[in-house]
Amino acid sequence: MAEVIGVVDIMVAEGRGDALERAFEACASGTHGEQGCLTYALHQDNADPQHYVLLERWRSQADLDEHLTTPWVADLFAFAGTEGNLSAPPTLTFTSALGLGDPAKASL
Repeated sequence: MAEVIGVVDIMVAEGRGDALERAFEACASGTHGEQGCLTYALHQDNADPQHYVLLERWRSQADLDEHLTTPWVADLFAFAGTEGNLSAPPTLTFTSALGLGDPAKASL
């Protein structure tokens, strides 16, 4: 099975960055213990502190599907769905690496 790479683009509402980071910290604590989780890392845009990007890497689509049923993801989705926490709906993109070029550098 091919690994799955997720990129989640998040725009947090003014003044809600700390709350977003706490919500992700709680989610990451559970997620990092999941057997199929290879990477689950929240990043903050250097130029725009309201912009966050989650990069995640899963051993398989089945592992990602299982992750999406966990209570910590439900809590994170509840945070995202609460009015006033985000300034725009997040975008989620799930991909598989093509492996072009140097194999050591061709995938996350």
